[in-house]
Formats: sequence, structure tokens, C-alpha cells
Amino acid sequence: MSQHHPSRNSTPSPTSASVTVFASAASWIESDALAQCQQVAALDGMVHVAAMPDLHPGKGAPIGAAMASTVLYPFLVGSDIGCGIAVFPIKLKRAVPERLASRFPDLDRALDPERDADDPAWDVVQGDVPAGHLEGLGTVGRGNHFVELARIGAVLDPGHASRLGLDAGDLVLVVHSGSRGLGERILRAHTEAHGAGAAPAAYLARHDDAVRWGSLNRRVLAARVAYALGAEPTEPIVDQCHNMVEIRDGVYLHRKGAAPGDGRDVLVAGTRGTASYLVAAHAGPEANHSVAHGAGRKMSRADALRRGRAKHTVEQLRRTPVGSLVVCGDRQLLFEEAPTAYKRIEQVIADLVEHQLATPVVTTIPLVTYKTPDLGSTTRSDRRGHRGRRGGS
Repeated sequence: MSQHHPSRNSTPSPTSASVTVFASAASWIESDALAQCQQVAALDGMVHVAAMPDLHPGKGAPIGAAMASTVLYPFLVGSDIGCGIAVFPIKLKRAVPERLASRFPDLDRALDPERDADDPAWDVVQGDVPAGHLEGLGTVGRGNHFVELARIGAVLDPGHASRLGLDAGDLVLVVHSGSRGLGERILRAHTEAHGAGAAPAAYLARHDDAVRWGSLNRRVLAARVAYALGAEPTEPIVDQCHNMVEIRDGVYLHRKGAAPGDGRDVLVAGTRGTASYLVAAHAGPEANHSVAHGAGRKMSRADALRRGRAKHTVEQLRRTPVGSLVVCGDRQLLFEEAPTAYKRIEQVIADLVEHQLATPVVTTIPLVTYKTPDLGSTTRSDRRGHRGRRGGS
């Protein structure tokens, strides 16, 4: 795996858009990811590619990039349209990871309008479900998706933290999930009709449905977990989508693994064994008004699986260096998502600060990170989420 230390400023070739990489010499940036940025820059209509410090190779397009073009390319957003990260305050009397981990509901099992009609999590669904897509509602998904109970660690900008209602020691739920099968269905339909080419205007309406669905799903997930832990659901203080396209300044701004950075608050996810950072983003046009969305992988899943099995036991990966617990019944996923498979979140944040893209506000420290249910513990804990109230769908 090679490392490159690109300059912040780069010069476009006569046939390519400009590419700017917001990373320092200390950052781990793969040559394959840089090559993908150059390939994107050569697409018809491309204006500017801004690569974030969490940049890494993706399927067909780089992850951790914001790409502005006069042409709309759905493959630059990918299949998980609407994926994002939301932060919800939560009040608990005691936060003992060992006790709370067993109470997380089965978030692989979708809410069913008939079977789960009395589940109070339905109350967060106001009006119709976008696109009528009930399949997968209230599920977290695989890969790097998670629901995490965390506590506020360091308060780095007390004034901003106070405006968000956050103080050291407070508890939050961090939810990272997307549109599940809906976005994949939308991309597949486009690809079957148009390949990797430009999208007709009708794509945007379906895309917007998936973005709304992803945000709703994060609210449903947070509500399911809050009720299971004996708390009341709250409104999110942060909810930013990092897989989407928007029309800005007359061009299509595609984000794949890049969060909106135009005056928004963003949770930049670390790993399940490190802090995450809630930042105030203030990125300008050179960064395509975007910031990093997380630590970014530095190992492929295959490499992480091979190296992890040689270095760690399953038990070691279920108890992290910060003392938190990981709920994950899928052993392969445990290794693929090991903290060592990711870049150092501190370096990603340092790069955002150095390039004046964001200001850190607080850190969040994991207590329980949920990936998939542990077999044998979900049926009992899932029932705790039912309070006999009836919500509408």
C-alpha cells in the first residue's frame, strides 16, 4: 500500500477538472484513491474535485470526496443514497456498558406495521414513509454502519457546546445508517437504463426520497434504542447526510463520504475504539463546501480480516481500548471493522483544522457500539422496546 503526500493545491490538466486534496504530509492517502480522483476529474462536465483527509478508494469512485459537475452522475453518490450520521441526546440514570449492551434491541429486524403496530418507535414517523419503502425500516445495516451510546468527553469549544446543550459527561446516541435497499434499488434502475452515464431529472426526485428515508431511519433507530434502554426519544442535534447530490451554484455537487460543511454541525466518526469529533464546519468553495465524514479506511476489508485474525481474538475486539463494548454477532464483521483498519481520527481532524474547514466542538467516547445482534440475546431485549403504545405508520 503506497502513501502519497499531495499538496493542498493542484493544477488541472487541459482536459480535467481541478483536484484539491485537503491532507497533510502526515496523512495516509492511498495512490488508488488519488487515481480515482483524477479519473473523476476527467469526466465530462466535471468542474472541481475536493478530496477530504479521510479519502480512500471506493467502488468506481473515491470515498471521502465532494465532486462538482455540470453533469449529474449517480454512480458518484453510489447505492447508499442518504447515508449519514445523526446525534441524539439521551438521559439515563446509570450508563454501565455491560448492563446496557444486552438491552439493545435487534436492529437487524425491521419494524413491521402489523406485527409491531404497538411499538412506540412508530411515533417518530410523521406522515407517509418516503417512497412507501417499509422494507428495512428501523434497521442499521452492515459495513461501517452502527448505533452507538457514547458520552461527551472533552469540551473543546465551550460556547458552541453550550448552544447545543452539551456538557462533559452527557450521553448521546450516535446513529450511522442510510437508505438500506431503497438507494440500491434507485441506482440499479438508473444503471440498467443509462449505465454509468448522466441521469435524467427524474433521478433527483427518487434520490431526494432516499435522503429523506435515511434521515427518518436514523430517527427510528434512535427511538428503538432509547425505549429499549429505558429513555425517551429526543430530536437530533446533528443529522447530516454524506452520500447525496445537491444543486449548488448552478452545478451538481456530489458527495460520497463527505459531509456538508457550509455552516453545519457534523459528527466526524472515529472508530468503535476511539473518540469521534463533533465539529462546526465552515468549508468554502475550494473544498466544495464539504468536510470529512469519518476516519476513513486504511485497509481493505480483506486485509483487515487477514491481519486482524493474526493479531486479535474476538474477545479482544469486543472490548475496546477505551473500555467500551461492541455488540456484534458477526465475527467476520468484527475483524473487518477493527479500529486498526481505519486512519487516525486525530490526524483527520487536524487536517480539517489546518485547512480551516472545521472547528472541533466536543469529543464523544464510545460506551456501547452496536453492529449486529449477538445471537441468543436479542429476543428478550427487543421486547423491552414495546410499551403497549400504538403509533401510526
